[in-house]
Amino acid sequence: MNPLDELSRLTSLFPEDKPLFAEVEYVAKSLVPEPYKQMLVHDHHMTVTMEEYHGCSVEVRVLDRKSEGDIYCRKIVLLKEGTDEVVQFGFVRFDFQYVTEAVKEAIVSEEIPLGRVLINHNVLRHIDLGAILRITAGPGLAKSLQMREGAETYGRLATIFCDKRPAVDLFEVSAPLVDE
Repeated sequence: MNPLDELSRLTSLFPEDKPLFAEVEYVAKSLVPEPYKQMLVHDHHMTVTMEEYHGCSVEVRVLDRKSEGDIYCRKIVLLKEGTDEVVQFGFVRFDFQYVTEAVKEAIVSEEIPLGRVLINHNVLRHIDLGAILRITAGPGLAKSLQMREGAETYGRLATIFCDKRPAVDLFEVSAPLVDE
């Protein structure tokens, strides 16, 4: 699938009053600058990567959610533990038919970041990195990531396979990692 079509599919889950992006561009993985390359170009959970990079645990704050049958979607930010400092923004679309009831309950509780839930429950998983995107923040993303409108950051599209089945579609955007 075209990365921009996938992005549109995920962001349309939660329509915004103000545009999230001023501009979005697909970027080859080899051209992603550091430290964004370290943060995004990998097949690990962003929860773990954010914790390692920032040197602290992260907490999830759910901004919006919806569910229908086995499909659960949410718009989130990850924050440095015990603070209001946002380190990541994202959209998640989870098909619960591929996980146990305990995993589903832990995710729906909205108390623990998704990656940590899957790790804690020892879910056999593989993360398929779909695309890296260079993003110029519109007013919606600027507000969510506590960044200046028009500033640039990077994000990724990915799919998490649980027990070899595509269970989770993700759009994850790092808060800016370099001074403007």
